[in-house]
Amino acid sequence: MSVYQTYYRESIENPEQFWAEQARKITWYKFPETILSRTRAGFYRWYEDGLLNTCFLAIDQHVAAGCGDRVALIYDSPVTYQKKSYTYSELLEHVSTLAGAMQAKGIVRGDRVVIYMPMIPEAVFAMLACARIGAVHSVVFGGFAPHELAIRIDDAKPRMIISASCGIEIDKTIEYKPLLDEAIEQAIFKPEFTVIVQREMATATLQEGRDIAYTDFIRNAQPAECVPVRAIDPLYILYTSGTTGKPKGILRDHGGHAVALQFSLEYLYQIQPGEVFWAASDVGWVVGHSYIVYGPLMRGCTTILYEGKPVRTPDAGAFWRVIDEHKVNVMFTAPTAMRAIKKEDDDGKNLQRYDISSLRRLFLAGERCDVATYYWASNLLGIPVIDHWWQTESGWPMVAPVFGTDQPAIIPGSAGKPVPGFDIRTLNENGDPLIANQEGFIAIKLPLPPGCLPTLYKDDARFVSSYLEHFPGYYLTGDGGYLDENNYLFIMGRVDDVINVAGHRLSTGEMEEMVSGHKAVAECAVIGMADELRGQVPLAFVVLKDGISISEDEMEKDLTQLIRKNIGAVACFKNAVLVKRLPKTRSGKILRRIMRNITDGEHYVVPSTIDDPYILTEIHDALKRRALGIAFKTITLS
Repeated sequence: MSVYQTYYRESIENPEQFWAEQARKITWYKFPETILSRTRAGFYRWYEDGLLNTCFLAIDQHVAAGCGDRVALIYDSPVTYQKKSYTYSELLEHVSTLAGAMQAKGIVRGDRVVIYMPMIPEAVFAMLACARIGAVHSVVFGGFAPHELAIRIDDAKPRMIISASCGIEIDKTIEYKPLLDEAIEQAIFKPEFTVIVQREMATATLQEGRDIAYTDFIRNAQPAECVPVRAIDPLYILYTSGTTGKPKGILRDHGGHAVALQFSLEYLYQIQPGEVFWAASDVGWVVGHSYIVYGPLMRGCTTILYEGKPVRTPDAGAFWRVIDEHKVNVMFTAPTAMRAIKKEDDDGKNLQRYDISSLRRLFLAGERCDVATYYWASNLLGIPVIDHWWQTESGWPMVAPVFGTDQPAIIPGSAGKPVPGFDIRTLNENGDPLIANQEGFIAIKLPLPPGCLPTLYKDDARFVSSYLEHFPGYYLTGDGGYLDENNYLFIMGRVDDVINVAGHRLSTGEMEEMVSGHKAVAECAVIGMADELRGQVPLAFVVLKDGISISEDEMEKDLTQLIRKNIGAVACFKNAVLVKRLPKTRSGKILRRIMRNITDGEHYVVPSTIDDPYILTEIHDALKRRALGIAFKTITLS
């Protein structure tokens, strides 16, 4: 029996014993006596009575072990022409000082802190400082608009917000402070104070009595020691789009998170202490939390904080330059990044300028890696290119093809096999298990392993309704797909109305609410349209109010501005089509999935419940008129 099979079987048949053994690989103030327990609400908890500190695991333990001179963090910013390295000792100094300043202002264990930052070292300092004193951070991606930030402020109710004067988007300076000010103005809850990192590209105007410059905030601060916290205490809240338009606060605890990340770095990514790990993502996303900040540092690696893009900073060789210069051993990015590079440098001429022989593996996640991109990257780099699958909710990979000393065959189009701890099943609508190669709902039999969300922030009811209610005893991933006869998983797409734009999960329901607010709109539906570069982009179908006259171009322009203002450029919204009617069931449910099938040129079955099948022809004609989507394939009437 292979290493993988042994570990996987043990993790499913004896989960408490398996995860107790893995827990011994990290340092505890008090090792848990109870490995797995359940709350009164029936939710599972890992290591309930254990005590530890995540910041200690990420920094202090390495300094104490004599590795303080090892490089912990490399800041590489091609957009500002800056590079800086921090040893573990230097990182400890910065983080403990910031943590001490926070304590001096009254921030204590359990308080929430919103971090609204670009990819600069202070963002990492802030996350670790919160972990150090037991505060709960909520990082909000700097590209989000004030409306989105305000929603998160009202939900998290932070005592403190830390931000920066600006971010850099390739060659454009985006001032954050006006966005932050507007968000605080919109929010019902008001933070006690904000801390602003002043960057030389733009200086923010500070509001007296509320805003504090970062340099002033940490001046004369006494370094703070690590505060022991319970394993089940929250480490962070990370908001992800929900189908209702209200974001869901994914909660991550300290203990399970630490054990899971240690396990994944050792057995999945196979990175050793002292090696260089680069996750080309953003700290605003779960990848940034798990594999820019916490995971690599806990493992004792060097991690890279990259403030740039795969292209145009300055060219399509940007990634290869970073790998060469910093001798990256393992890299993690999104298929979108590879597609962007391929689009501008299909022949890989830029690669010839660099030596990337240090790179052993390239991991891809964020959305499904299409087969063409897989082969392009694999042939270009000549190393294993590994698609794997996980979610914000899981916090670490659920499916991957590489494990320990085994390297199962990589099958293009598949994310690999279930990772130990994840008992993955495919179910039909009734919750019955499906046989190999039958497509259905992807679900995970409870309990979820350590590191996964224990619940949603202050919303147990929504946690149940979103993930546990549909199939009792299972966690519903929201994705559809199938397992083949060798237990390789193939992800086919979302089964809800959240779309994946370049790895960013965005709510079509929220966009529909905004589109519906346009004075000329009577009804609308927003779907995810397949996009070669980003995976999906939103497309709005709009029905006008009677008597209203507006051109398609004008409507498209209005809605693009509206979505950009309220959600941000990250939504990549730019397409709208006018239709007379939307396809619906007789009960009035809009058939969004069929609209996606039509747009993407996929085969589908027209349901018997449709009120008028000829509306589908109108959808096709509208797409053809706007040169969007792909023409009809076979249609089967049921």
